[in-house]
Amino acid sequence: MAYFGTKMSILLEKESKILSSLSNSPKSLSELAEELGAGFSKTTVHRIVSSLVKNGMVVANGSGRSGNYEITDLGRLLNPLFPEEYFQKEQDERRAMTSFNFQLFVTIREHDLFSQEEMRELYDRQREFEIRLNDLSPLLRQKEMERLAIDLSWKSSQIEGNTYTLLQTESLFKDAKEAKGKTKEEAVMLLNHKTALKYILDQPDYFDKLTVKKIEEVHRLLTQGMGVQSNVRKTRVGITGTNYTPLANEYQIKDAIQDLCNLINSKRNILEKALIALLFIAYIQPFEDGNKRTARIICNALLLANKYCPISFRTVEPEDYRYATLLFYEQNSIPSFKKMFMEQFEFSTANYF
Repeated sequence: MAYFGTKMSILLEKESKILSSLSNSPKSLSELAEELGAGFSKTTVHRIVSSLVKNGMVVANGSGRSGNYEITDLGRLLNPLFPEEYFQKEQDERRAMTSFNFQLFVTIREHDLFSQEEMRELYDRQREFEIRLNDLSPLLRQKEMERLAIDLSWKSSQIEGNTYTLLQTESLFKDAKEAKGKTKEEAVMLLNHKTALKYILDQPDYFDKLTVKKIEEVHRLLTQGMGVQSNVRKTRVGITGTNYTPLANEYQIKDAIQDLCNLINSKRNILEKALIALLFIAYIQPFEDGNKRTARIICNALLLANKYCPISFRTVEPEDYRYATLLFYEQNSIPSFKKMFMEQFEFSTANYF
């Protein structure tokens, strides 16, 4: 079922405020109207909540005055929270979800993440890319892929705090010249991206079906020589800036990453596969470090395995990427991250090859 393809895919401000209120705790219509204040009469609240119930984003518990309403996982996914507003509150003031939500696997398996209109737009971009690609010689294809690989390695590393510039990254890749004033670790991080990208480019069909082993292989390449333990972590990790705590039990982590592979392999929409991998590898945090880097490379491995344009993320601001990711961690809200993903896919299809 594709609720993301209905008019509810772009929620009105009042609907979002109601969903945000219900994400904190179940409430009756009267409690919602009282909390939200001006512009939210009981009649207005009843009309909006009834629509949300019909579309599967809110569920009713009980009836009459004793009844209340509760947000569903679909409602959380759809709620278009705005980072600039949400993050006005400090970490301990935000009413965040603090633990991993396994139910999301079920919800996303049952629902499409892109509306029909969004998919038409993305498919149009993909077709333009395919037409241009077919007109390029093998040599020009290789050069364009090298350019994209430099952009992706630079931006993916910058998101993680690497201070190399794009031109310094190009010099490192082409001339093996490390930038002055930069750490050895920064150069290693960038060169590991180059190695991991070559790995998936040399065998693109290998990633047509995703497995835990393949994710671990990419992670190992991205973190080699950086003192990061390979394979699924056995210890607890925390994430700076949020009270969301990833799974700590090794067996639960392994179950989650296997469930993720199953979910991705069950989807037919290639862009949906890529988006899910990008979000959930970071959300699960299966490794002690390098999770988001691994997510970005696996995202591209899935695209390349299905002859889709890879994504460089070149124009993403690191802060915007972080905020969109934290919104998913804390509220399971996907619109900000999906918007960023779509913009970057459109950028890549328009600027490479």
